[in-house]
Amino acid sequence: MPPPSPSSASDPLLPSSHNNEIHDETAYESDEKVHIVGVFSNSDSDIENENEKHSLPFSWKKLWLFTGPGFLMSIAFLDPGNLEGDLQSGAIAGYSLLWLLMWATAMGLLVQLLSARLGVATGRHLAELCRDEYPSWARYVLWVMAELALIGADIQEVIGSAIAIKILSNGYLPLWSGVVITALDCFIFLFLENYGVRKLEAVFAVLIATMALSFAWMFGETKPDGVELLLGLLVPRLSSKTIKQAVGVVGCIIMPHNVFLHSALVQSREIDRSKKSRVQEALKYYSIESTIALVVSFIINLFVTTVFAKAFYGTKVADNIGLVNAGQYLQEKYGGGLLPILYIWAIGLLAAGQSSTITGTYAGQFMMGGFLNLRLKKWLRALITRSCAIIPTVIVALIFDTREDSLDVLNEWLNVLQSIQIPFALIPLLFLVSKKQLMGVFVIGPVLKTVASLVTALVMVINGYLLLDFFSSEATGVLFTSIISTFTAAYVGFIIYLVGRGLNVSNCDADCRPSK
Repeated sequence: MPPPSPSSASDPLLPSSHNNEIHDETAYESDEKVHIVGVFSNSDSDIENENEKHSLPFSWKKLWLFTGPGFLMSIAFLDPGNLEGDLQSGAIAGYSLLWLLMWATAMGLLVQLLSARLGVATGRHLAELCRDEYPSWARYVLWVMAELALIGADIQEVIGSAIAIKILSNGYLPLWSGVVITALDCFIFLFLENYGVRKLEAVFAVLIATMALSFAWMFGETKPDGVELLLGLLVPRLSSKTIKQAVGVVGCIIMPHNVFLHSALVQSREIDRSKKSRVQEALKYYSIESTIALVVSFIINLFVTTVFAKAFYGTKVADNIGLVNAGQYLQEKYGGGLLPILYIWAIGLLAAGQSSTITGTYAGQFMMGGFLNLRLKKWLRALITRSCAIIPTVIVALIFDTREDSLDVLNEWLNVLQSIQIPFALIPLLFLVSKKQLMGVFVIGPVLKTVASLVTALVMVINGYLLLDFFSSEATGVLFTSIISTFTAAYVGFIIYLVGRGLNVSNCDADCRPSK
């Protein structure tokens, strides 16, 4: 009798597989998904059987079952990097950029809805599809770029949590110890995963509610001007003095790893993709819950921006406020009360940092599994993903623990690192959702494609301006200038390659029939 073939069941580092078969890496195993099939009424089945063109009736129960992925996605709009952009925007530009925050959130919503559409219609997430769409060298470049963006975001998120822990411990715990404590959230995440997707989503709901209550409390304490708030939302204003903050507002909204994440999160629901009406229904409910989630995130960002606009706009300290000293400045101006505003700020910041680092771990797992098709146990993938971010973050914390100005400079470099990666998430996403052979009847139409292309181009131009402004001030010396020039040439060349490949795919869709 021949020896049994190796299987994942015999390897402790590989996930278990039914019938001892090795399959490609997937975002969720079937037993991990929330089962939507089987909870519908008889009337739904009657409508489906009668005519596929009929849309299924709205159901609050179904909306509740689909609720979750959008709120996890929205946490990237509330991470410590975004909060720092909010407070600096408020302190330096006042209420004048609230309209831009609103429209930037709307652009972010469009990108995330395209990501969800890709995941629902294909049953696969963006990293998996990039693995099949691009040659090996391009796939590895995309993976490295996505991981670099994630590491940059993770450093900001972990440092934000560590700052909050330092405040709440009255300075007893240094920054590096806060980083180590935050690193343990990886294991909390793994523990929660064992209890199912819905339990994990409930924890994130609590963290988002904590942020909302904390920053709403600060909003009530500081009492921003309601008329100025409305004018800031409705009347576009932009000056040469606030252009940097405006670019920061838009640049912080689109997070490369979040685009990959959302396309995977939507697969946590089990739907019947053989029926067009079920896919349309899933897209409808995901669109509703994602919109609600980003409205909530916009309100929280609005709270932070207006609090700092009220407190520090036009003051001498406005240009010096950052994530490290923001709580202390608030305490000096609004100290006292039932609860010191310093600790309210720290609680909100801690919730933002903890929730975003856990979703970062989630995104890292999906990206590594998708691009590389690695079938590893989730705890091992999470450990690898966590280590990639925690090791450099501990080093950063040890170096910059007592140097607040240096932390602000580091944050600028991290924003640049993430801005560089944005085209490598948006361009593949745009061309994949435009590919009829892949999307079938759910391919985006010409109007939506035009709007999405304009948003993608706008975000890339804005971030290009940020990069140009940053490097023009930092690039000193022949050696550094030569390195930046070489990097820029390779960078632009790869973007041209991605665009050209996408256009070729679009032309093929127009001229060729899909293969059967």
